[in-house]
Amino acid sequence: MRDGNGRWVLGGGIGSGKSAVRRLLEQQGVTTIDADSVGHSVLEPGAAAFDEVAERFPTAVVDGRIDRSRLAAIVFTDPSELKALEAMTHPHIFDTIRAHIQEIEGAVVVEIPVVDHSLGPDWRVAVVDASEEVRLDRALARGMEAIDVQARIDSQPTRSEWLSVADLVIPNDGTIEQLEDVVTRVVPELGRPRS
Repeated sequence: MRDGNGRWVLGGGIGSGKSAVRRLLEQQGVTTIDADSVGHSVLEPGAAAFDEVAERFPTAVVDGRIDRSRLAAIVFTDPSELKALEAMTHPHIFDTIRAHIQEIEGAVVVEIPVVDHSLGPDWRVAVVDASEEVRLDRALARGMEAIDVQARIDSQPTRSEWLSVADLVIPNDGTIEQLEDVVTRVVPELGRPRS
């Protein structure tokens, strides 16, 4: 599958259910990667982005580690700081992902919370879609504060921006059982050549 067939970015806004879809795909035997987890790894002490991020955001460093909640409080309220963080971390995140998938055959789905990724033009985009009201309710149910959820929503691509780049839309306004049914139907599409 070196031609890009079966290479998918899984996107959508906060609370849309990207992680739930990724876990369901894994249960169906699809290889998945969580870019957010890769992002955590590049911020570990001694890792690729740690020094630069710690220097730029010293108030986010606690006991020699980057406190992700402190970092989030800074960058999700200031678009210029978010861009600065992304410029420091994204090259390392995407290099790590590209290295990881090099030898994988078959479909690969990478959960990424941004529209502009640098994995390459052959990657197709599957968007998990839910209304903003549903997304807000889900984020609040996870224990986030309403002001923090809204800051993240405001810093992310809009629902229409996500849908405009979608090659495949996975609706997720319903129950987990309904989502399981949708994902089961989606799996055979993931390995098909681009039409």
